[in-house]
Amino acid sequence: MSALGDYMFEKFIWPKKRIVHQMIGSLPMGGAVTGSPIYAFEVTPDLLKFTSQPSLQTRKNEIDLGGKLAFLIDDVITDSEANHIIAASEILGYREDAPGIATPPGMRMNKSVHWIADESMLGLIMSRIRKFLPIEISGHHLHSELSHRINMYRYDNKDVFKQHIDGDWPGYGLDESRTLMNEWPGYRSCLTMLLYLNGPEDGVQGGHTKLLHDDGYWVDIIPKKGSALFFRHGFGVDSVSHIGDQVIGDVSKYVARINVMYS
Repeated sequence: MSALGDYMFEKFIWPKKRIVHQMIGSLPMGGAVTGSPIYAFEVTPDLLKFTSQPSLQTRKNEIDLGGKLAFLIDDVITDSEANHIIAASEILGYREDAPGIATPPGMRMNKSVHWIADESMLGLIMSRIRKFLPIEISGHHLHSELSHRINMYRYDNKDVFKQHIDGDWPGYGLDESRTLMNEWPGYRSCLTMLLYLNGPEDGVQGGHTKLLHDDGYWVDIIPKKGSALFFRHGFGVDSVSHIGDQVIGDVSKYVARINVMYS
């Protein structure tokens, strides 16, 4: 089970949540749910108004997959910021269904919550990583903002995401009234950013991300709290096949997929 008490900040009053969009959502063992929700908070929670963190020593480490694009960036967020994102996701509420995600039965065996975050959080994250991101991919130019839609996954005991390739997505944000999700015209994602919100230091066992090397073997990435894994996605020859390995034990793994956008 999730270590909920470690992240909930009982003295903090979270703003109300609202549904800003609904889609057909897939279930882990097959089937679909109509009206699978995407959430936002009515106002920006104070805990998600990130500020400059001079103590972070953000750095990039390339990953050899035989030619495909993949790399790690360490120290993207602080431990406290990671805990705040986990708390927000638990307030919004995890579900079995995942909106707009189509997976075969038995592939995605975890819990999901999708929500629209604010530039006050994602803009600070982008400012820390932008210098490490490819300026151009396949003729497409890096956008100044990360998509505001965050796909979060909680892996409880025995949960796994079997081998798959991430699709590319439009960018999304909120309208001015914060009541509707908007699609960004002219932009498409080229990179998955997997932001690790906890790891072995928090008691997570298993849950490694495995990336498929061109030579057919798996490269094992151990989740590290506050770091982010980036790799090429979309259904082309350059996309990286990967696995979210099974979690073992009572401490859940939390990870946020954020899309890096290109024009």
